[in-house]
Amino acid sequence: MTALSPLSVTLLVAVTVGLAAAILAWRERPEPGATWLAVLLAGQVWWATFLVFELEATTLPAKALWYDVQWVGVVAVPVGWLFFALAYTGYDRYVTPFSVALVSVLPAATVAVAAAGDPGNLLAADRVVRETAVGTFLDVVPGPLYYVIAGYTYLLGAVGSIPLIQLIRDDARPFRGQSAALLVGTAAPWAGSVAYISGAIPIPGLDPTPLVFGVSGVAYLLALSRFRLLTLAPAPRRRARQLVFEQLHDPVFVVGTEGLLVDLNESAAETFGVDRREAIGQPASAVVPKYDAVRELDESGDDKPRAIRVVGRDGQRPYEATIRDVVDDHDRTTARVITFHDVGAYLGQQQRLNVLNRVFRHDVRTETNLIQGYAEQLRSDPTDERALSIIEESAERMLELSERTRSAGELFDPTEESESAPLTAAVDAAVAEARAVAPDARVEVGRVAAVPVPVVLEVVLGNLCTNAVGHNEADAPWMRIDTAVADGWVEVTVADDGPGIDPAEYDVLDRGTETPLRHGSGIGLWIVKWGVDHLGGRISFDEREPSGTVVTVCVPVDRSETPVADSDGEPPDPPLGDSAQTDEAGSLGPPPNAGR
Repeated sequence: MTALSPLSVTLLVAVTVGLAAAILAWRERPEPGATWLAVLLAGQVWWATFLVFELEATTLPAKALWYDVQWVGVVAVPVGWLFFALAYTGYDRYVTPFSVALVSVLPAATVAVAAAGDPGNLLAADRVVRETAVGTFLDVVPGPLYYVIAGYTYLLGAVGSIPLIQLIRDDARPFRGQSAALLVGTAAPWAGSVAYISGAIPIPGLDPTPLVFGVSGVAYLLALSRFRLLTLAPAPRRRARQLVFEQLHDPVFVVGTEGLLVDLNESAAETFGVDRREAIGQPASAVVPKYDAVRELDESGDDKPRAIRVVGRDGQRPYEATIRDVVDDHDRTTARVITFHDVGAYLGQQQRLNVLNRVFRHDVRTETNLIQGYAEQLRSDPTDERALSIIEESAERMLELSERTRSAGELFDPTEESESAPLTAAVDAAVAEARAVAPDARVEVGRVAAVPVPVVLEVVLGNLCTNAVGHNEADAPWMRIDTAVADGWVEVTVADDGPGIDPAEYDVLDRGTETPLRHGSGIGLWIVKWGVDHLGGRISFDEREPSGTVVTVCVPVDRSETPVADSDGEPPDPPLGDSAQTDEAGSLGPPPNAGR
């Protein structure tokens, strides 16, 4: 039995190392890039294995046969490298069946030509067996297809190396080590191939490319074991950052240095009614709300966070626009990120907390002290009917206050926020609440449109109607409800013949804040205001002659039909007059000169 040549032994060592690395890569499936790394290593193993057969063959036909068989591994290596690099670094959106098929067209054609016996000498213009001091080699004069596939191989290798080169400067040390090991693993065969094609190898017919697969195998094994190549891949990090950008609650716009919109997240598209596919590439001034004012702040040169207030899609929430520069490694600005922070939600929450704090600190405490004082009086005189009556009235007020507080919580219940109900059902529920408070009330209901409205409107109307009859000391309080629908908005008017609302109540609502000396007498009107603001609507209060109040509430028909903002971020005005005013929190309160 003839002993293997030293070159064959060297190749078998490379085959062993490469096969071990391929097995490790295959076992890591479905980690990003694992399958394609296994394809790459399998191609190297195939190439080196059949090169051993070629070296050990003694005749020209035999050597030519094994030479042609090697092309399967030769073309598999660059394809595997390209798609491994893309999948491993997080560009897996480019790894599709179509892209794989497209990239594989030329390699598959090369294998087909080799399998057909190389008609037309496309791969090899001539083949000659050369005897050298280190062995017998098949010296091939390359044909035109050989140079084409060689150039194509270098192209795929270069494209695949680009995302890996970027990782060398990454802040994470494991990714730098992985990238360096992978680049060494692919650079060694490239150097051998270039040396062979350029004629730098003095031994005729000796292609050193498969001989350095041992270096590649060691580099890949090092990356797999020492740097946890496939168990700690950068692909999830890239996808996670994209996911954070898309799922970020705040609207975000990315504007290039030329003033064109580069990107925007889903929240920006929904909040400001922007079509993402049409918006990208458009001038930022046509898409970003109040962009001119934002740009002026950016050009001011102030290094501190810059902010500007704009109105969101619902017409109620103020936003602060914060600008950050995106710079490259040379400290050059490549884009600007404009983030809109919904400060209206924060201010509204603080407002609700302040009001509820007042309710429990002042109103509940007052009623509790009242009950406690008259309870002491009853202890000394159990026959005091007046004390018993006051205790009962105070307890009823506390129960009413508790029910109002529960209603306030329903306004922001996430389970009800997106639900809708017929407007007729909301009006019927409000009328039923009013009759429960004042059974003798005279309630008139005009024509009610059959349109869907958010269920939050039921809470708003319930509070308006109970206020209308509950604070009317007449024997038979009067109240009337009318509705109208226009341009996707529903307008509900509640009129009464009561004594009107204290102007101090309007003052508190108009300012949007309470103080120990200036506060409302309850939370009924606050609940109405919060509910209307939450729905993105408006509310107005007017006097009624000869007595009473007319309250008009205007809200979108339902949340899915909220009007789309224009290029300045301003929504279309609902069908209300000019009596509503904007308070400090960006919500709309009553005019300060209104009656009840």
